[in-house]
Amino acid sequence: MKLGRVIGTVVATTQVEGLEGVKFLLVQPLDKTRKPSGQAIVAADGVAMAGPDDLVYYVSSREASLALPNTFVPVDDAIVGLVDAVELTTP
Repeated sequence: MKLGRVIGTVVATTQVEGLEGVKFLLVQPLDKTRKPSGQAIVAADGVAMAGPDDLVYYVSSREASLALPNTFVPVDDAIVGLVDAVELTTP
């Protein structure tokens, strides 16, 4: 799982069968200190609750398609949870 922040929404005028009603969000990947890490990605909202500025965790690859109501749809990334808090411990 990876940490990210929702920075926008994506509107698809045409969708593949099985993705009807799935919301797509623009997510900025974050490192463990919550600083931006890499380019923003488009992720399907597997929890159907994420919104702008939410801290989320997401999965990629095959696990992403399994996070949606209709499994095995063509998505690369999917949000699977909302993050309440982040705690870092130092050794």
